[in-house]
Amino acid sequence: MEFRNVSAITEQIRNEIRKAVVGHDEVVELMLVSLLCGGHVLLEGVPGTAKTLLGQSFATGLSLRFGRIQFTPDMMPGDLLGTNLFNFQTSSFTLTHGPIFADILLADEINRTPPKTQAALLQAMNERNVTIDGVTHPLGDAFMVVATQNPIEQQGTYPLPEAQLDRFLFKINLTYPSREEECDIVGRHGHRTAMPRLSEFGLSAVVTEAQLLAARDLVARINLGAPLVAYIVDIIRATRSHPAIETGASTRAATMLASASRARATTQGRDFVIPDDVKFLALPLLRHRIVLAPNAEIEGLVSDSVVSELLDQVAVPR
Repeated sequence: MEFRNVSAITEQIRNEIRKAVVGHDEVVELMLVSLLCGGHVLLEGVPGTAKTLLGQSFATGLSLRFGRIQFTPDMMPGDLLGTNLFNFQTSSFTLTHGPIFADILLADEINRTPPKTQAALLQAMNERNVTIDGVTHPLGDAFMVVATQNPIEQQGTYPLPEAQLDRFLFKINLTYPSREEECDIVGRHGHRTAMPRLSEFGLSAVVTEAQLLAARDLVARINLGAPLVAYIVDIIRATRSHPAIETGASTRAATMLASASRARATTQGRDFVIPDDVKFLALPLLRHRIVLAPNAEIEGLVSDSVVSELLDQVAVPR
């Protein structure tokens, strides 16, 4: 596979998603970057901003196993992972797979389930396997979590622990569409109240698992020069000394930013990374990895503004 083929594949997926979803081009770009470097994404937005539709449309464009789970406060880890049930005909236990046994898992409203169940995702997201009754089961190299959460509801929700947030490559904020996009949405979907079926839009799978894994191998070989490595490290280290940040990003964030920058370059048809790739990805990659100092929160600062200020301060390689 060549670099231009990866760019063509990502454009095909974009075109499929556009059949059902209006706008959110930057969100789709970040999801494609995450797909190419094996990361997971957390979509955050108020109800009605197409989080679930976007996740389903994204998965439909891929010839991969798709699973969806609606998280609830009474959900247990076994509801996600599966459980061993006794088979009276064979007098043995048989594993009943949970929805996590998929390639693309849509974890809807992930913050509505208790930490014990959220923690069941940690091993899967980090190692791409799960352990049930002491036996480890692989999930596959293509495994990816697309999680959603609603930021405005507090009752019946459980904030994601920092360790789990760190497993998400990007935290992507979905905003309201522009006036033109909203007119287009109402024109398309204004004749119904329920979410449309994807089959009505004619979405089809355009990428196979073999193509995806080949594209990931290619991404790993993208050139990342020493000045850009230093630039990425300087950004991460700057989060640890900024006065408004109490806890900065870890070395894992630096390696993730390097990998994501390589993937971003391929979606743009390049076999080398440029500083703009790093700057485009830094905000969604860091906004959930820093903890603001109490005085910064009192002053009304938010992580996005602090990261943006930090990016302006770090010298860009020439």
